[in-house]
Amino acid sequence: MPYSRPVVVMGVSGSGKTTVGAALADALGLPFVDGDALHPEANVAKMAAGIPLDDADRAPWLDAVGAVLAAGPVVVACSALKRVYRDRLRDAAPGLQLVFLDGRRELLATRMAARPGHFMPTTLLDSQLATLEPPGPDEHALTAEIAEPVAEIVTALAERMTDA
Repeated sequence: MPYSRPVVVMGVSGSGKTTVGAALADALGLPFVDGDALHPEANVAKMAAGIPLDDADRAPWLDAVGAVLAAGPVVVACSALKRVYRDRLRDAAPGLQLVFLDGRRELLATRMAARPGHFMPTTLLDSQLATLEPPGPDEHALTAEIAEPVAEIVTALAERMTDA
């Protein structure tokens, strides 16, 4: 039986949101949506130019992610860097389960540099880390260390996830 709650796999760029999110969706029997695909073209152009997004830039994107989450159980890769962003997503999709992919800056930078053709340049990593507000205890997020192999991360997460 598929997992019945919407899930956001969150973290900064290079944390593996898409890779882990797609594998977790498969393990849970849910569809997967890469939140990057929901960004307005203006956001993608801004990031590609090395300009960090601000809250006004992120608002329509978060609304699009929230609409996907509200439509039914799904796993969405979404940075969700600030608490206020996650609150907005929870307003759209009560019962939202957060999965926080956490890792060291050096590993994140190495991963970002190894992604040819991705719109997010490594130069924006520090702005993402500065913006990141790790989930608080009251958010009941599951945290995974990104240095672990993807299969181990997904197995551990899937075992910890309940429909409650």
